[in-house]
Amino acid sequence: MPRTKEQFEAMRNATRTKIQDAAIYLFTKKGYASTSVQDIADYANISTGLMYRHFRSKDELFIALVSEAAEGLKNTALMLQSEQSPKDLINNFTRVILNDLSGNEGFARFMVLISQSFMMEEFLPQVQNLTEQSRDLMKQMACVIGKGQELGQCKKGNPKEMALCYFATIQGLSEMRFAMKDNFIIPDIQVVNRLLLKEDIYD
Repeated sequence: MPRTKEQFEAMRNATRTKIQDAAIYLFTKKGYASTSVQDIADYANISTGLMYRHFRSKDELFIALVSEAAEGLKNTALMLQSEQSPKDLINNFTRVILNDLSGNEGFARFMVLISQSFMMEEFLPQVQNLTEQSRDLMKQMACVIGKGQELGQCKKGNPKEMALCYFATIQGLSEMRFAMKDNFIIPDIQVVNRLLLKEDIYD
């Protein structure tokens, strides 16, 4: 029986995901410059011809990953605009991050790749949107913290500085998860949230 249009689209998306996962793995392991299209195709267990049907070049593949990261940050910032209380928003946000780090090395690699992209001058125009979305996310978290302070849920301090330290902690945990692999221990949510929340209002 011939495949349906939906089945072809599902196969195409699955192949694209395999290519992106392979690229993230190799870019973070070997570095962007040292990774070839052939390396990515081999790791994804596909032909280079099939890869070129999805991405015309390694640069285009990297830009697609950066764009996906920017969209992810944008959606995360929108999540922080929920009507939930600041305490619940921070708890839920941290729980999602820690769960991703616990069961998915790929997530940690993706976070490391985002960090690396900020230092790749050859992709500066493409990374600009990622930078802007990162700033917006930081700003939105600072707003959540400020509201939490007004409600007596968050600790005192400069909300922008507190947001910066919080995200630096998340990034540091991602890099340690990437480096330590199975030896990495996921911290308790209260350990992370202690940066922002008062100790008497944890879940």
